[in-house]
Amino acid sequence: MASPFRSATVLLQQYAEYHRDQRNIVTHFVGVPMIVFGVGVLLAGAQFAVGGRALTLAWVAYALAAAWYLTRGHLGIGAATTAGVGLLLALAHQVSGAPWGQWLAWGLGFFVVGWIIQFVGHYYEGRKPAFADDLVGLLVGPMFVTLEALSSLGLCKGLMAEVERHAGPTMLRNLAHPVPR
Repeated sequence: MASPFRSATVLLQQYAEYHRDQRNIVTHFVGVPMIVFGVGVLLAGAQFAVGGRALTLAWVAYALAAAWYLTRGHLGIGAATTAGVGLLLALAHQVSGAPWGQWLAWGLGFFVVGWIIQFVGHYYEGRKPAFADDLVGLLVGPMFVTLEALSSLGLCKGLMAEVERHAGPTMLRNLAHPVPR
């Protein structure tokens, strides 16, 4: 596994190599937030007290992830990803207090369905998910979706241009005549 301390540009370029089919990218707009939300629900169930205040494992994981996103050398994409993940975790905490069966159903349900959607996308891509070669891809996924969203709004165009210059343009892979990679 390569170092997790690569720059945002390098991480996104490497992740984008696995995500050039437009249908796969669209599935990530749904699947990645579902996975983050599901993990957030599950981790929000682990609560403990620190200095008389309740804290969850979800917020501990968030703090570590936020520090990582914000130190990848591109503050804009790091801050936007941190904000998006934070919003999903805040929503996850809203259901974490549900009865045990409901809490588990919300967490596992979103997590599993999110991954199913991801694997459908990678069928279109004709390639395994990026995390199969580099576990850091699990953290890069939310950053990639954030970059795609911001780029569609006309933001982060320079970073998106660097990513596409390296990984190539997006396309629709011909499923009848797959191109070996």
